[in-house]
Amino acid sequence: MAIKENLDKINNALPKEVTLVAVSKTKPVETILEAYEAGQRIFGENKIQEMANKWEALPKDIEWHMIGHVQRNKVKYMAEFVSLIHGVDSLRLLAEINKQAQKHNRIIPCLLQLHIAEESTKFGLDEQELNELLASETISGLEHIKIVGVMGMATFTDNKDQIRKEFAFLKSAFERLKMKLPEINTLSMGMSGDYTIALEEGSTMVRIGSSIFGARNYH
Repeated sequence: MAIKENLDKINNALPKEVTLVAVSKTKPVETILEAYEAGQRIFGENKIQEMANKWEALPKDIEWHMIGHVQRNKVKYMAEFVSLIHGVDSLRLLAEINKQAQKHNRIIPCLLQLHIAEESTKFGLDEQELNELLASETISGLEHIKIVGVMGMATFTDNKDQIRKEFAFLKSAFERLKMKLPEINTLSMGMSGDYTIALEEGSTMVRIGSSIFGARNYH
């Protein structure tokens, strides 16, 4: 019952307005079901094919969030069911999501990923690229996507001041974006190692895996 206990502990610590995404990547269906039976309904995956297989196998009231880097040629495999795509970092990807959503007569919510870390390996837009994307004529024609907020990943470091600085920057970028898109409401930042700092800096959605499911087995 460790999963239920972990979920209860985290949920009790989260403010009411914060959404918990249970990061279930690499976890088997049985483990996800255990979390589901403990009341969790939102799960995050980072590989589209794996997520699609789990969607097939698991209860249909689960919301699936795509939290990993998205390849355009894979969007079609999740367009039918995905609830939120976190890592949108280009206009071409938005256009592809729009195209695939249209086939299923859906509007797919998306978060724009901003690059806030000092590591070059992380994906995301810088603020100038974000503004260019929003100003482009293409985006106004995309009727099957809805930008609902932003997401970002802090540098993988023990330096809490640096993590806080990066999250604070993302929060300020979110606030500036809100002036242009008043309807956005999601600031997705914070994972198992740094979500307490993310909450202090105004996160509305946290992505937590190992603190719920235990350490991950990479095969």
